[in-house]
Amino acid sequence: MSSAVPRGETPAPPVGTSRLTVLSGPSGVGKSTVVAHLRKAHPEVWLSVSATTRRPRPGERHGVQYFFVDDEEFDKLIANGDLLEWAEFAGNRYGTPRGAVLEHLERGEPVLLEIDLQGARLVQQSMPEAQLVFLAPPSWEELVRRLTGRGTEAPEVIERRLEAARTELAAESEFDRTLVNTSVEEVSAELLALMRIG
Repeated sequence: MSSAVPRGETPAPPVGTSRLTVLSGPSGVGKSTVVAHLRKAHPEVWLSVSATTRRPRPGERHGVQYFFVDDEEFDKLIANGDLLEWAEFAGNRYGTPRGAVLEHLERGEPVLLEIDLQGARLVQQSMPEAQLVFLAPPSWEELVRRLTGRGTEAPEVIERRLEAARTELAAESEFDRTLVNTSVEEVSAELLALMRIG
């Protein structure tokens, strides 16, 4: 990790640099799909790659989907203040490397973070100028359908995700803007417009 900045001492980005945009929302709402569509059409948007202690899934590559690190490495990142935010989820830890985010912002590139509610709150504390965007489902019923339709998780895991989703939906008012994910193409365009205005 380069140019580590201790927690609580993050400088405000110089005038004329891009604003950090944080995209969050409940599990299953389609954050990854929206971000993938946006970046395919606009590769100039830089998506922060998180560090995680979880093992790679089939097809995932180090430095592409995540930086895969062990617990000892993750502890060092925390101790050195190299993470903008970090959280534990389902027994694994995830965090946003600080240095890379600041470097891209200083170069004037649009920077996007796709993280959970806890991470979004932590980013807002350390970088209050960040723009927080909440991705909402068209309805609760649609979110339940998406979460149960994956067919990849056990019923108790789905129930935990639904419970977490209720909490995450209740936090919508903490965000600067809300986008409703009725169409991946439309919501990607709206997100890009927000990033360029911001």
